[in-house]
Amino acid sequence: MLLGAALSGLLLAALAVLARRRLGPTLAIVLAALAWSLVVVGLVTLIPAQGAPGVVYADARLPGCSFDVGGPAPQGFWIFGSGQRALNTALFVPSGVLVVLLAGALAERAGRSGRLRPRLLAWAVAPLGLVVLVVYSAGIELTQLELARLDRACDVTDVIDNATGAGLGVALGLVALGLGALVRAARRM
Repeated sequence: MLLGAALSGLLLAALAVLARRRLGPTLAIVLAALAWSLVVVGLVTLIPAQGAPGVVYADARLPGCSFDVGGPAPQGFWIFGSGQRALNTALFVPSGVLVVLLAGALAERAGRSGRLRPRLLAWAVAPLGLVVLVVYSAGIELTQLELARLDRACDVTDVIDNATGAGLGVALGLVALGLGALVRAARRM
């Protein structure tokens, strides 16, 4: 898992360096960081925590997703001592922040054109990105259900927690962009 995160980080950093001239440094870095955060989420949620169990027989396979809010593993996740719900929430916060930073970078790039419409369309990326993150989370849960060999449980609570984390990240990203705008305004004075 850690090796996959490191290798994907290096690959995406190299792609950001290559795309820097075409996209601009800010947009290239934000896109690479967002892609990396999604890869890390996939690695953490789809690689078996205790090693692959091997064969999961049909009678041991879960028939569907759990809709019991609270989750199948309230005791926590093996990396962090706190509850699995806190981990699921924290896991999506960086992606939510990066979605807003992506919208800001696109709006800044569109703002250079002097036209209002491209700038407004760029800001549509933030709510759309939040929806995409929730769909990504649901896709992960469905993958966990279909690939029983992963020995992971499909649970609607995970989607709720991931959506909460993404929403928190979007809020933090908006605060970060607002603070950045204040700093830039103060420098111009």
